[in-house]
Amino acid sequence: MMEVELRDALVEDLDQLIRLHDRELDAETLAALRGAEFPNGLALCAAEEAGRAAHSNMAAALHDLPALDELAADYAAIYLNNKFGASPYESVWLSDEHLACDRSMFELREIYAAAGWQVGDWRSRFDDHLVLQLQYLRLVLASAAPQGYFLGGAVDPKKLAVFIDQHIGYWLPDWAQRVSAHCNTAFYAALAELTYVWLLRFRELLGEIHDLPLPSRAEMEALINRKLALDKAEIAPIRFVPGIQGASW
Repeated sequence: MMEVELRDALVEDLDQLIRLHDRELDAETLAALRGAEFPNGLALCAAEEAGRAAHSNMAAALHDLPALDELAADYAAIYLNNKFGASPYESVWLSDEHLACDRSMFELREIYAAAGWQVGDWRSRFDDHLVLQLQYLRLVLASAAPQGYFLGGAVDPKKLAVFIDQHIGYWLPDWAQRVSAHCNTAFYAALAELTYVWLLRFRELLGEIHDLPLPSRAEMEALINRKLALDKAEIAPIRFVPGIQGASW
């Protein structure tokens, strides 16, 4: 039963992280975080220096919070108007032109559909949004068979690892670094940092349990660049060569 308990604990971790990225903070949520001494209750706590620092920074941020309107301004700057150049959309990080609604959005839509999940109105939040990717991870974990091993039953741990490697885990480090460097509140800087170290530890856990080693950043960059190059080749415009097909009038 230990594996099932761990899975359930990870789902609870994701519930907490998703809530904090999903919408503005309110007094009730802040009181709950302080009462629970967040993030001490998270199941995954990275043991290395970066993980300890992330937990310490979040605890400190909750100890001395700014006013709710300052937190709301930071939330809007990060998640709504991209004021800091730290878009929560994967497409912006992966496309050469830094465009939203690019290849990543459609690829993730297909991944969600294959899992039987429909995210809702894409016009209000595109499919490659940070929150939706976290919700997908939660969905996969929560759908594991209760009687199975951790990530057992119908869940394919390799697919989950690939999802992290090629999607949220690839661009989240850059996003977290940008948010931490430019946001105005310690809370959102700590939240970005904490989410990154949690996701990294989760991916390491997958590797430890299922012998799925974490690829290097260079390996993933090469793979993603190849995918992008193939996409460009598929949509390359047809070039007209005079004389090949006769007159065009």
